[in-house]
Amino acid sequence: MNFPLPSLVAVSAANPWTYVLFAVIGFAFGYTLEMSGFGDSRKLAAQFYFTEMTVLKVMFTAITVAMVLLFGAVGLGVLDFSQVWVNPTYLASGIIGGLIMGVGFIVGGFCPTTSLASASTGKIDGMLFMFGGFVGAFLFGETEKYFDGWYTNAGYYGRLTLDQVFGIPVGAVVVIVILMALFMFWGGEQLERIFGKKDLSKEPKLRIAGAAALFAAAVAVLAIGNPTLEEKYNKVKFTRTETIEQLNADPIINTYIYTADEMLENRLVFITPAEAFKAKYNQSMNPVYLDVRSEADYNLYHIENAVNVPLDRLTEVIPVLLSEPPANTVFILMSNDETAAVSAWKTLVGSSVPNVYILEGGVNNWIAFFGKDDKTLQPAPNAGDDQLGYIFPAALGSRYESCDPSPIEYEKLEFEAKIKLQLKRDKSGGGCG
Repeated sequence: MNFPLPSLVAVSAANPWTYVLFAVIGFAFGYTLEMSGFGDSRKLAAQFYFTEMTVLKVMFTAITVAMVLLFGAVGLGVLDFSQVWVNPTYLASGIIGGLIMGVGFIVGGFCPTTSLASASTGKIDGMLFMFGGFVGAFLFGETEKYFDGWYTNAGYYGRLTLDQVFGIPVGAVVVIVILMALFMFWGGEQLERIFGKKDLSKEPKLRIAGAAALFAAAVAVLAIGNPTLEEKYNKVKFTRTETIEQLNADPIINTYIYTADEMLENRLVFITPAEAFKAKYNQSMNPVYLDVRSEADYNLYHIENAVNVPLDRLTEVIPVLLSEPPANTVFILMSNDETAAVSAWKTLVGSSVPNVYILEGGVNNWIAFFGKDDKTLQPAPNAGDDQLGYIFPAALGSRYESCDPSPIEYEKLEFEAKIKLQLKRDKSGGGCG
């Protein structure tokens, strides 16, 4: 949702019991790792010899259960998946890094997290592996500048999920992954029977019931489906804080909660050309100007540094808008007037993109404000809805003087500030085991 998201520290300070919760989760995680044998390098390495597949079964049970619960919550509208950090895909460097880690796993018997579990129980091999990991991280940091351009660009796909890759519903992906996992669990047991001489008759029968429950839950996720963009848009809430200064008294702070439609009706997301221009020189924010007009109109005239993303292609860039820009990024939408920009605003807000605003009056209003003295731009008397209101002598793009106004000439512009930064969800890490 589009509530301001406080930092983890602020949440913890407001509710000290969260520290207890973190400790309980950490203890349960470590206990499960050790109980499952993740602290024993022999047991970890045994999976590569097909004699002991406990690690594979425990790890993928955790992954599949978490996946079913996650997308079940998304389907029920409890969780917004757009607010869940998904590590960007770097295919080429991911493959090479996976090979390096895989070889290290086989040779050393640990992955980074399992070495911590082993070291915490006093195992010397786990301590040495963990130390080696720190040395490797140090060396990577010192040499990264020599191959930064390659590993961050080769095979880069941004925020990419399997439903996007294959063009199928998320629920279908969940069912397919669960079926693959169940087959893998069965296959793992057969490998244990053949190579590890394991007697499967002694395995608990409860695992079959668990597999059936997991598959049933996956089918339920498929049946529930995902909320539509309109449904997500209707649930969005904005928190706005207004401060009223008083003479010889403390200021009055009022907090209001608005729906997305109320934000539009009260024109709280429409910023003047003056504020949009000044945002470019405001060091506390990173403005991104998104021009949602057609390519033809954009080529005729556009604001300096504006990025052309036609309205019918806007959904293609949403994963990038969610994952790549810094937390202080403000997206300023513009069309010829406001019609297409409002539609784009609803799409981005419904997709949980934070800090989205609309250029009041669109490009036509920008020209009227900054280009009123430009004699080469003549008003178009027959301009229709969301059409350019001016006649241009040539398609000069951003080379008209009003496209990039002088900051010195307009240094003392005054306006009512509408932009209020909302904190963006921070990145989170992930790993094996």
